[in-house]
Amino acid sequence: MQRDGKYIYCIIASDYDVNLGPIGVGGRGDLVSTIGFDGLCMVVSDHPLSRFIVNPENMLAHQKVIEEAMKEFRSVLPIRFGTIAATPDEIRNLLNRRYSEFMELLKQFENKVELNVRGNWNNMGVIYKEIDKNHTELQKIRTEIEMLQDPEKRNSKISEAGNLVAKALIEMKEAETENIIDAFRRAVFEYKHNKTSSDAMFMNTAFLVNSGREVEFDNIMTDLGNKYDGRCDFVYTAPLPIFNFIDLKIFPEKWEL
Repeated sequence: MQRDGKYIYCIIASDYDVNLGPIGVGGRGDLVSTIGFDGLCMVVSDHPLSRFIVNPENMLAHQKVIEEAMKEFRSVLPIRFGTIAATPDEIRNLLNRRYSEFMELLKQFENKVELNVRGNWNNMGVIYKEIDKNHTELQKIRTEIEMLQDPEKRNSKISEAGNLVAKALIEMKEAETENIIDAFRRAVFEYKHNKTSSDAMFMNTAFLVNSGREVEFDNIMTDLGNKYDGRCDFVYTAPLPIFNFIDLKIFPEKWEL
């Protein structure tokens, strides 16, 4: 018979028990509730200890539970996906030992949410032409390629040109992103760049924002859309858990006293 543990989603401060409904990870309809110590709580649900499946459905369920907690509480500390404790007492012991740390973090991130912005160039042909126009070394290599007859030397130069273009594209992404970041500086507390997933995506940035300033953020996005109309498209998400700005790791060996 498989034994259930407690799957952990996030940490909140609450003097009362919380019930977020049967939305737990794993697709069994497990009730999401809290286990607390002196006003500090972990949001949890039952989950088998011996079997955890990493898939998009479980990852989405993990995030959705945290988003539900955010609707009720002004400060929510997300816990890394896939964290399971064996018993409620292990959770209470951890909350006791790290009580000051967690309470300080809850205070630090009170009323903070994360907004993610992705920017994509509309026409990569235009971008590559800009690189070619502004890169004298690349222009020189292209001229040499046209004059070379030896296939081996020609291929070597083509490879060299490709490396220069790749490097120039990275630099152009960084420059474009920094220009856009300037528009947000007064509206955000912090930002963090994440990896881009294609040549056309030049920006993938998470912003830490006061939860009362979404309208201001919307207005900035509208201005950017008008300014970069025809060159870039922007997509940004609704308020998210602050995954990019806090990474609470709880390892199994740390559960026990």
